[in-house]
Amino acid sequence: MNLALYFAKRYLFSKKTVNAINIISGISVVGVLVSSASLIVILSFYNGLENLIFSMYSAFTPDLRIEATKGKGFALDPQTTTSIKKQPGVATYSEVLQERVLLRYGDAQYIGTLKGMTVDDSVPAMDTLLDDGHFVLKHGEDSYAIMGARVQGTLGVSLQDELRRIEVFSPRKGVVNSLNPAEEFTMRTIRPAGVLQYQQEFDDLLIVPMDFARELLGEAEQVSAIEINVAQEMDLANVQRALAAALGDGYVVKDREQQNPTLYKIVRTEKWAVFLIIAFTGMIAIFNIVGSLTMLVIDKKKDISVLMGMGANHTLIRRIFFYEGLLISLMGCVAGLLLGFLFCISQQAFGWIRFGEGENLVTDVYPVAMRAGDFLLVFLTVFVVSAVISSVSSQLSVKQTVRLS
Repeated sequence: MNLALYFAKRYLFSKKTVNAINIISGISVVGVLVSSASLIVILSFYNGLENLIFSMYSAFTPDLRIEATKGKGFALDPQTTTSIKKQPGVATYSEVLQERVLLRYGDAQYIGTLKGMTVDDSVPAMDTLLDDGHFVLKHGEDSYAIMGARVQGTLGVSLQDELRRIEVFSPRKGVVNSLNPAEEFTMRTIRPAGVLQYQQEFDDLLIVPMDFARELLGEAEQVSAIEINVAQEMDLANVQRALAAALGDGYVVKDREQQNPTLYKIVRTEKWAVFLIIAFTGMIAIFNIVGSLTMLVIDKKKDISVLMGMGANHTLIRRIFFYEGLLISLMGCVAGLLLGFLFCISQQAFGWIRFGEGENLVTDVYPVAMRAGDFLLVFLTVFVVSAVISSVSSQLSVKQTVRLS
């Protein structure tokens, strides 16, 4: 039997001679409860937003992207292409050719990024990413373009106007300082078919069929990258390693996070920055334990004298009040975790908190995603901080009380 823990539990629920001690202990519990619940709710809301952002990004971004280690493009022989397609786990395969081009629609001009893609039935339809129109690049012999929201807004492109087309200009290879400036550019026209949802990563894109991009850019063989989607039942990391080993050092195989490290870093940094700020404010609530333990030691001064008279040493006395402070914090922490859990469940069920009106988002309800790791992190944070504070406070309080007695 742990004697120190037994006395700590008795002191925790017993009536004190001074009612203020009960009040201060209650304030300590409530303070830890509120800070713990706040941490869980904030982390869960950030998890939901993180999942929402990454889902919007990943819907357009492939699982894996193969690029050349050096240079802007590369050419693959048919044997290597076939081996990539036959790699276990490769569900879809799409070649990509990207280059900066000048776009013109009526009198408006814009410098955007042309993205040519191979048209293949295995490439999944991406109509869910569109704000308007349909995701179609080829219909019969006709080529169509999908544009980013910024391209559409800057040029003022109308999908309903079937007669007007987007003019795309690209510098002609090998032609410089021509007497006729028009000969320095290759110009092709294409009909717009859809507008992508507003998102910074593809706002300036003009997605076109690969044959249109090759004709415009004068590039018959090279590609900028190869985009691959992995079958759901396969482990992404294993497929990535297998492709990297098969292709060699001349190529780099990037997952979604490596394709856009800035986005992932910003989202995760914000989450942990908010966690540290709220955790710091929670520490202030835990410091109430100092006052609670100090007054409790004074209140139990006679009990301490009796215990010491019966042979209890200073270590046992300190452990009693150390456990007392720890129990106060853990009671508040567990209650706070439960309260935060119930709040997140209610948000998922009823959507109490919503985005403001006019926000152009796929959902109007704040998403919530609870993770067991967050609950464990909050519990350990409160446990460690309260253990340190309780240890220091119990030592100082008991030492001062024993000295006065």
